[in-house]
Amino acid sequence: MKVGKYILSLDQGTTSSRAVLFDALGGVAGMGQREFQQIYPEPGYVEHDAVEILQTQLYAMRQAVHEAGITAEDIAAISITNQRETTVAWDAESGIPVCNAIVWQCRRTAPECEWLKAQGLEDYIHRTTGLIIDPYFSGTKMKWILDNVPRAGELARQGRLRFGTIDTWLIFSLTEGKSFVTDVSNASRTMLFDIQKLDWDEKMLEIFGIPRDALPKIVPSSGIVGMCAPSVLGREIPIAGIAGDQHAALFGQCCFERGMAKNTYGTGCFVLMNTGETPVFSDQGLITTVGWQIGDTVTYALEGSAFNAGSAIKWLRDELGLIRSPQEADQLAETVPDTGGAVFVPAFTGLGAPYWDMYARGALLGVTRGTSKAHLCRAVLEAIAYESLDLFRAMEAGSGVQISELRVDGGASRSRFLMQYQSDILHCAVRQPVCLETTALGSAMLAGLAVGVWDSLEELSTIWKLGHAYVPQIQPGEEETAVRRWHKAVTRSLDWANAE
Repeated sequence: MKVGKYILSLDQGTTSSRAVLFDALGGVAGMGQREFQQIYPEPGYVEHDAVEILQTQLYAMRQAVHEAGITAEDIAAISITNQRETTVAWDAESGIPVCNAIVWQCRRTAPECEWLKAQGLEDYIHRTTGLIIDPYFSGTKMKWILDNVPRAGELARQGRLRFGTIDTWLIFSLTEGKSFVTDVSNASRTMLFDIQKLDWDEKMLEIFGIPRDALPKIVPSSGIVGMCAPSVLGREIPIAGIAGDQHAALFGQCCFERGMAKNTYGTGCFVLMNTGETPVFSDQGLITTVGWQIGDTVTYALEGSAFNAGSAIKWLRDELGLIRSPQEADQLAETVPDTGGAVFVPAFTGLGAPYWDMYARGALLGVTRGTSKAHLCRAVLEAIAYESLDLFRAMEAGSGVQISELRVDGGASRSRFLMQYQSDILHCAVRQPVCLETTALGSAMLAGLAVGVWDSLEELSTIWKLGHAYVPQIQPGEEETAVRRWHKAVTRSLDWANAE
């Protein structure tokens, strides 16, 4: 097969489907993007239309190829990176979903999580799957679908039900049902996967009542897993790289050595640190996860997740109408020396690490008559930095490794105010690469390794180029009063949705 010059990376996110075409130097040759509907049927419920996700992804793919002025013959491989725990259920024969996808942010399975805790399963789940019991993960979403969507139960009894995260759904659809797979990084987000045996865990399948044949085959993150049908771009193209978005970003940031860490400032904030070929378990509220698998070599990571980061900036724009663009939030924040005592906790859908409170909700405290929209913008940006600080401190405590620099990416990392403030309160360098498309680039790298565009991790490391470095401009200890105020505000938001 002729090897083309480009990798087409599908970056399927929480609010939009994107496609980025990379050349062999890691440069962006073309890009496509289309947003899709966010569905909120009840408070705390978040859904997506899986068919709309597929349609918008197809649009983005074709747009990227058109923008680059190339043909399918020039594409060596397709890679996929995706919003992770979001769960789709569909009929294997028709390919039609049985219900809307349940999004990673959705809180509907809190009762199922309470039941798991009551059964004393917290330690088993953490030691086997690396995860903490929370509605965030896919397993309880699958159970909810089986219990609440009659069609799902019927298909399960007939052996026709298929469950998958978004990577599995896209690959199944792009290959016209020929490939039903997921990679180890996405599997490790389901609460059903033994991260050391690298297989579905029979006990967890039994607990959730999920038939094994409804789950995809588990494959490495780098390797050809199927062929994209000619109907998509005009010829068959191998699909050769898969990784959940945060794992792909860790790879795309070239964090190939143990102790290297990155933070993606997207819809949420996700700090991941490479822990090498051995899983590290933390008692600091962190997740132990599979970073990626290349050949027989598995790389593990510690992860801290804050569910709402960039979504808080969108809230300022879309729901409150205080700004017209994220850049305006930066500009307003810089017009005031501080928040005027206001503190914002962006717990729209609960709090992730290190708190893991599915009943927490957003809080705005310390507001006075003098609080302006500039103060509020600054409070929102500072909150994102504080969330990350909590994750950072937990990661250092849980791993015993002091992180000397943080590599950053994601939309909100374009905020110079936020990045400088982050460096100040972390007291370490914050390094932003030239290419901020690290999530898409990471999965493209994994695919490129599989088809021979790149030969080694050493070669890939030369692609990473520093764009901007932020260094601390305050002395250690100066931030502690503000941090204590943040933690005080967090305590006010805890268990809010569970209050009588």
